Amino acid sequence: MTDLASSAMAQRITHRHLEVFRAVMTAGSVTGAAQLLYSSQPTVSRELARMEQLLGYALFERTQGRLRANARALLLWDEVQRSWQGLERVIDRAQELGRAQGAHISVLCLPALSHALLPGALARLQAAHGAVAVSVATQEAPLLQEWMAAQRFDLGLSELADAPPGTRSLPLPAMDEVAVLPAGHALAAKTVLQAEDFRGLPFISLARDDPYRQQIDAWFARTGVERVLQLETHSAVAVCAMVQHGLGVAIVNPLTARACAGPQLVVRPLAFSVPFQVHALLPLHRPAVQEVGWLVQALAEEVAG
Repeated sequence: MTDLASSAMAQRITHRHLEVFRAVMTAGSVTGAAQLLYSSQPTVSRELARMEQLLGYALFERTQGRLRANARALLLWDEVQRSWQGLERVIDRAQELGRAQGAHISVLCLPALSHALLPGALARLQAAHGAVAVSVATQEAPLLQEWMAAQRFDLGLSELADAPPGTRSLPLPAMDEVAVLPAGHALAAKTVLQAEDFRGLPFISLARDDPYRQQIDAWFARTGVERVLQLETHSAVAVCAMVQHGLGVAIVNPLTARACAGPQLVVRPLAFSVPFQVHALLPLHRPAVQEVGWLVQALAEEVAG
């Protein structure tokens, strides 16, 4: 048989032939395969013989009415099993999507928000709607914006108001930055802090290129208040950890402050306003997922406290 003829015959092998082959391999006999397929023994024998005819070679040795898989059958069996497992995963996934607990949301957010905002929002989501599978990835700007523009995630969380191409932006409720102080610090006795209260104090800052750092520095510059600036970091969580160890005072976003508050760290509002806002980014070219809307609602509720 030529290669061209073999190819033509192989192309006529149907899913039914493979189903019969799999049943025979699983059951170990034509009779058992017929039972698995709710078919008759003659029908299974005929379809198996037809498959071998189309292939141009035998798959089984027939001895005293029994079938024994040969080397080619065993190699084909490995491939069929892999394909069947993939098909079963597709079927399982299709069935899961019809159940609320089968939904899956992929979220991309800033590292600080994965610590300070998402856990509480996910708890609200599950309390309201039951278990929803969520995978969370973290990334800083500008890669966060690039990945959202590439439609790689169902939901993004950013501090930037501008929506990347291919997305729309939904602002969550706005808040103000707050002061964080070591427990027992003299300023903890005050209910609201003025700019003047920070004069001469060791102050832990965000990195110089952080937009909130720039707003905070501008405010203190306008009021003529000088602080002792010795420590700085990109991470608001790291700022709070340094404050907890008594290394200074700081101003951070209210979500991280709330998440880190405890016996070693107290939070106080400011008399001046440094607005802080999180924006939910929704891709325009991914299939809509109902559960994303639920999560956005839970995020808004978590921000509002």
